[in-house]
Amino acid sequence: MRAASLENTFLLSKDALFRDLNGEAVILDVDSGTYFGLNAVGTRMWQLIEQHGRLAAVFDELCREYEVAPDKLETDLLELVSRLAEARLGEVK
Repeated sequence: MRAASLENTFLLSKDALFRDLNGEAVILDVDSGTYFGLNAVGTRMWQLIEQHGRLAAVFDELCREYEVAPDKLETDLLELVSRLAEARLGEVK
């Protein structure tokens, strides 16, 4: 698997079904039947990835929305992207 950076784009899997459940979310990988849960911040990250694709744009928007140290936010975003890629819910480009 390719390591992600803010310079990458993340393409969400067409086989992933996303459901927002009052600010948190569940993603179902249709092929494997695996569920993946997201907290409120992870849900927002997923929504922005879906909207922008480019991780730098996602990061910039999150910086405007949340009061958090940029290095912490970058680490959390890239960790989520890595976990999503491992779960085959998307691909780093």
